[in-house]
Amino acid sequence: MRFWRPRHGIHSLRGKLTLANVALLALGIVIATAVSLMGMRHYLLDQVDAELVKTRSSMGGSQLTLRQIESLTALAVVRDRLLLPTGDSPDPDAIFTAVDRRGEAVALGGFAPTAGQRELAAAVDDPRALAADAEPRDVTVHGAAYRATGARLADGSYVLFATSTDGLHKGVAKALKLDVAVGTLLLALLAALTMISVSRRTRPLEAMVETSTAIAEGDLTRRVPSSHHPTQEVEQLRLALNSMLHQVESAHRTRERSAAQLRRFVGDASHELRTPLSAIRGYLQLYDKGMLRAPEERARAWERVNAEADRMSRLVDELLTLARLDQSPELRFRNVDLSALVRDAAEDLRAQQPDRPVTVGAEGKVLVHADESGLRQVLGNLVANVRTHTPADVPVRIGLEHADGVVRVCVADRGPGLADDDAARVFDRFFRAGGNAGSGLGMAIVQGVVAAHGGEVAVRTAPGEGLAVTVTLPTCSHGPRPDREPAGG
Repeated sequence: MRFWRPRHGIHSLRGKLTLANVALLALGIVIATAVSLMGMRHYLLDQVDAELVKTRSSMGGSQLTLRQIESLTALAVVRDRLLLPTGDSPDPDAIFTAVDRRGEAVALGGFAPTAGQRELAAAVDDPRALAADAEPRDVTVHGAAYRATGARLADGSYVLFATSTDGLHKGVAKALKLDVAVGTLLLALLAALTMISVSRRTRPLEAMVETSTAIAEGDLTRRVPSSHHPTQEVEQLRLALNSMLHQVESAHRTRERSAAQLRRFVGDASHELRTPLSAIRGYLQLYDKGMLRAPEERARAWERVNAEADRMSRLVDELLTLARLDQSPELRFRNVDLSALVRDAAEDLRAQQPDRPVTVGAEGKVLVHADESGLRQVLGNLVANVRTHTPADVPVRIGLEHADGVVRVCVADRGPGLADDDAARVFDRFFRAGGNAGSGLGMAIVQGVVAAHGGEVAVRTAPGEGLAVTVTLPTCSHGPRPDREPAGG
C-alpha cells in the first residue's frame, strides 16, 4: 500500500490536538494575566490617589498661608507629615513643593527648592487646574513616574504633592515575569501530557491501520484488537470495522467457494456431455464409412444414438434446472395438497415397477404453500433415485408427517445404503456413489428446490441399512393465498 505523507506543516492528529490544547491554554493564560495585572495596577493606583487626595483635603481645609507654612512650627508639622525631602535625591518617593503665581518653586523655611521640587513645578503647567481636578495626574520627574495633585492656600498660592509610582510599575513587571514563567511551564506540561494522552487514545487507530495493511496484503483473518481503556467513539469504530472485515472475509470465501464450484461444475458438465457426444460421433463415423452394413447393426447403432441423445437432453435439462435454482427462480406459490402429490409419486413408481413393494403413509389433506411443479420434481427425483439405485424387489416407504408447524416427507428404502463418505457427498453435483448410472444431479436438484421453498433435506443411511431422505417444509396454516414471487426471485 502507498500512503500519502505530507512534507510541510503539522498533519498528524496527535500534533493537531496538542497544538490546539496549547493554543487554548496560552490564550487563557494571556487573558487571565492581563486581567489580573490590570486589576492589581488599578488597585495600587487607587491607594496612591487616595493618600494624595487625603493630603490635599487636609492642606486645603487648614486655611494656611504660604507665610504661615514658612514658620518653624508649621514647617515642622509639614516636614513630619509630608516627608519633606531635605536632600537632593534624584528619585524621592514623595515630593512636596510650594509654587508662586507664576508656577515656579519657592523656598520654604530658608531651604532652597531641590531639583526634584523644581522638576515637579516645571512638570505641572497649571497648578490651579491640577488643584481643581478630582483625581491626581501622571507626571514625570527625572524620568520617573509620579502621581501629583495640588492644593490652594488661603493667600491664593499653591502647593504640589507627588508620590512615586515606580515601585508599583516594578511590582507589576515582576508579577508579569512570574506569570510568563508559570504559564510557559504550564504550556510545556500540557503539551507533554496531551502528547502522552493522545498517543494512548489513538493507539487503536494505529492498530486499525496495521490491520488494514495486513488485510490489503492478503491476511483476511486479521482483526482490530480491543484496547485496555477504550473511548466510546473509537470502540464503536473498532466494532464496526471488525464487522465489516468479517463480512469482507465471508464474501471473499463465498466468492472463492463459488468460483471453485463453478470450475468444478463446468469441468463435470463438459465431461458428462463429452461421453454421449463421443458415442454419437463414433456411431456416425461408422455409418459414414459404411461399416454398418447389416440391418441389425444399423438398428442397434440408431438405438444407441437415440439413447445417448436422450441422455444428453436430460443432462442439459437438469443443468438448466440447477442454473435456474442458483439464480433464485420465480416460483408460483399457492396452497398445494402435499398428500396428493405423495400418493401420485407412489402410483408412478408402482406403474414403472409393479413388483416393488410400495407403502404409502399419506392420509387426509396436508396443505403447504409451495410451487406444485417444484414439489413434483422433488418427489419424482427421490422416487427415480430409488428406482435407479436399488433392486426392483426392494421395499420402499413414502411417509408424510405433520407436526410442530412443519411437514416432513420421508422416502426410505431397504437397499444397500451408502457409506459415510458417500453420504456426505450425496448432494454434490455429478456425484454417483459406487459408479452407479445416472447424471448425478438428481439429489442436487432436490436440495435446490427445497431450499427455494425455505425447507431442509436430510439423509439417514448406513451400509446395508438402506437410504432414507427426509424433506422438511413449512406448512400452510391459513387458507389459500394469492400467487406471489419469493424474495429475491
